[in-house]
Amino acid sequence: MTERLFLYDTTLRDGQQTQGVQFSASEKTEIAQMLDQLGVDYIEGGWPGANPTDSDFFAAAPMTRATMTAFGMTKRAGRSAENDDVLAAVMNAGTGAVCLVGKTHPFHVREALGITLDENLENIRASVAHLVASGREALFDAEHFFDGFEDDPEYAISCLRAALEAGARWVVLCDTNGGTLPERVGQITRAVIAGGIPGEHLGIHTHDDTGNAVACTLAAVDAGARQIQGTLNGLGERCGNASLTTLIPTLLLKEPYASALQTGVSDKGLAGLTRLSRRLDEILNRAPSRAAPYVGASAFAHKAGLHASAILKNPATYEHVEPSVVGNERIIPMSNQAGQSNLRARLSEAGIEVNRDDPALARILDVVKTREDEGYAYDGAQASFELLALAELGRLQEFFSVERYRVTVERRKNALGKRITVSEAVVVVQIGDERMLSVSESMDEEGQDRGPVNALSRALAKDLGPYQSHIEDMQLVDFRVRITAGGTDAVTRVIIDSADGQGNRWSTVGVSHNIVDASFEALVDAIRWKLIRDGVKPA
Repeated sequence: MTERLFLYDTTLRDGQQTQGVQFSASEKTEIAQMLDQLGVDYIEGGWPGANPTDSDFFAAAPMTRATMTAFGMTKRAGRSAENDDVLAAVMNAGTGAVCLVGKTHPFHVREALGITLDENLENIRASVAHLVASGREALFDAEHFFDGFEDDPEYAISCLRAALEAGARWVVLCDTNGGTLPERVGQITRAVIAGGIPGEHLGIHTHDDTGNAVACTLAAVDAGARQIQGTLNGLGERCGNASLTTLIPTLLLKEPYASALQTGVSDKGLAGLTRLSRRLDEILNRAPSRAAPYVGASAFAHKAGLHASAILKNPATYEHVEPSVVGNERIIPMSNQAGQSNLRARLSEAGIEVNRDDPALARILDVVKTREDEGYAYDGAQASFELLALAELGRLQEFFSVERYRVTVERRKNALGKRITVSEAVVVVQIGDERMLSVSESMDEEGQDRGPVNALSRALAKDLGPYQSHIEDMQLVDFRVRITAGGTDAVTRVIIDSADGQGNRWSTVGVSHNIVDASFEALVDAIRWKLIRDGVKPA
């Protein structure tokens, strides 16, 4: 018999505490809808009244199957729950559930709040009772619980009991400082349940300050907690929260959890996890973590020739789950460590069929190893490798050729007397018998210069004649530069990540002594790969 495990997502609230992360109301709405499709049970939308964005979001919160939840804090001492304006703002959000955070560590009660322990208990009790009387599902986040338990276990548990007796559906053990290790989390969770707090009303909220947030969460689940709180991609303050993009597939695919526990995430929801994870990073305008478990671009990458040889015979030799189950894919990168096994596997993955005795295989290996010695890196630029292989096989289609390009960067004063930098690019391409010239600046909507590479990208993609409709949904999502040789003759490697409207993402590489030239090489490869992969016929 399986038990129900409830998933509580706090990406939109605790995840927004990440340094450099600030969601707009519309972005929150999109993320909430993605979370709902995934199958989480609760979506914590933010703290109404704490900032205009959260207030705007709750004013027009999307309809979701998941329980939309507002976050706030228990009432302040010296006033009733009915007359606390901060609590009122949270209630006015009109959500089906409200999660209130309260102190459970005597040190924080005395030092941070400046009240007695009994006053704190009354604040918890009265606040939760007010929520329940108003018809809301009440949750209580027990802040600094694990530290509080170590200091005074009896008082820490009494805070949980006060919330439960007032009608809370869930009381959540929070490792707010993120310093408790998994074994101790399990021990304390079991002690809490033994102290009279039922596991079916108990949640866990961990932070990753020791790199153990996922392990700590699983330890609490092992001990009997039946709600887990976390964020997509492990967003969160300092080192982040427990990552739901790691926890969810672990709970659904790994024993003993897969057989003993049931969540609201379907197989379809799980298969969309990688795309959801990467879409969140697109919204945040940051590069996805390649090493992220399950959803990272390198999660199922097999670089060593020995590994690739075994993978060809049976993927289970070096993979703990099938990549497609979480919406990811297997990658056999090409590098100077590659052998015939890697090469044939990678070509097969790309849909390029080659006979085992084709002499082009040896040529491709030689070219890869020679070019990597020059500074190229194909293990992180699969699209460029595929173009290289097609060229050596004599199968590379010619869509267009670049006749010339020019980039200028000018620093001057504008009409207002403000000193600005302006980049402009000119690209001339040949498509069949037609010669086409495109010019573009790199100014954004706010009048800021986005640099010469941006200008080049815009000019190249501005008018490719018969191919234009096929590249209009392309966008550059990441740009990485590395100097591979120092001094005045430094060689620059540029890797560009591109994406399209279908959710495809690919990487290309360029190398030159000139950073702009290296960037342009990678940009051209990105467009060529897109046209080939989409099955476009040369004009």
